[in-house]
Amino acid sequence: MTKSALSLAASALALTIPAIAQAQTSDSLPVDPYLDIRYRLEVVDQDGLPEDATASTVRIKAGLETDEWNGFSAVVEGEAIIRVGPEDFNDTTNGRTNFPVVADPSDVLLNQAYVRWRPVDEFSVTAGRQVVNFDNQRWIGSVGWRQNDQTLDAVRATATPVDGASIDYLHAWRVNRIFGSDSPQGVWRDNDIHAVRGAYDISSVGTVAAYGYLLDIPDAPAASSQTFGLRFSGRTQITSGVDLLYNAEYARQSDYGSNLADFDLDYLHLESGVSVSGFTARAGIDRLEGNGAVALQTPLATLHAFNGWADKFLVTPADGLRDLYLDVGYNFADDSPLDGLRLRGVFHDFGATANDGSYGREYDLLASYPIRSNITVLVKFAHYDADGFATDTTKGWLSVQARF
Repeated sequence: MTKSALSLAASALALTIPAIAQAQTSDSLPVDPYLDIRYRLEVVDQDGLPEDATASTVRIKAGLETDEWNGFSAVVEGEAIIRVGPEDFNDTTNGRTNFPVVADPSDVLLNQAYVRWRPVDEFSVTAGRQVVNFDNQRWIGSVGWRQNDQTLDAVRATATPVDGASIDYLHAWRVNRIFGSDSPQGVWRDNDIHAVRGAYDISSVGTVAAYGYLLDIPDAPAASSQTFGLRFSGRTQITSGVDLLYNAEYARQSDYGSNLADFDLDYLHLESGVSVSGFTARAGIDRLEGNGAVALQTPLATLHAFNGWADKFLVTPADGLRDLYLDVGYNFADDSPLDGLRLRGVFHDFGATANDGSYGREYDLLASYPIRSNITVLVKFAHYDADGFATDTTKGWLSVQARF
């Protein structure tokens, strides 16, 4: 984006924000405005690079959602990512490769713009640029952790034929990635992406889902694949105040479309846990198979949510990835002076699937607190201790998010 275009878009967004604030005072308008502002400070110390990164950025997201009229509604949403302070980080577009990557480049963009048609409560079609999140976002997600969302230019149809059941079909032709339009890998164009998902909620037990994701991505042929799988997740009460937690998922991925490789690889996720009086503990394994030449990949996932917050495994190594983890947390109760405070700690042990090689370990910590109903403060820490893969990396974050 040129500087003049950036200035023009920024001015338009600046004019939109007070208009939204004014619109919020009227109940008669056929639109619902919203505003989401997030400031974040991210610091990174990565072995092998001469400089440490410090990234201070603000993300402003403003949008309008129309009321439904004869089954039709629409959303238009703009987004601005603004650097505040020195450019002491590699944002993936600024060429500052002596610093670690913090993938939040400055940009102003149209984040979402879609029309939805819902002729009946049980069926809807959404067409345009949109956020798409399936299940736990392991395969398709919006990467909400980064300042710029990942969105799809797509048509999505959703049906709920009976209570508890849902069916989704998605066709996408463009992927607007977190790196922004100035990056060579910021936009994947001319794709042929199809996603089909069916799910059924079993009362007091959980949700079972079956899916098929067919990705033909000419701009990234190695990311093209077809994946078919089953997922079951839920919780059930053992006794008063004690719940059993469980997740199980299996998928098979093979080459597809523009991918020149030849492979059939497995994905396996098993997790069990318990929730007692605000305490939660989970243990599990996340296994993405590799054969030494290629590995199972999840290019449209919200990758930061999986396999460590240090983001060392955004691309699965050719020898595959085995992640054994322990995840514990505590949420303070409503009657506590610290009502809303959430604490979490995660330990990962990483290794290969094609051999017995060790990659390393990671320690993650998080604390978040809602100082008001619409304002949340978050502090987060990750340390990756390398043992055969990548290098030691420590990251820290402080963010404040306000929604209106």
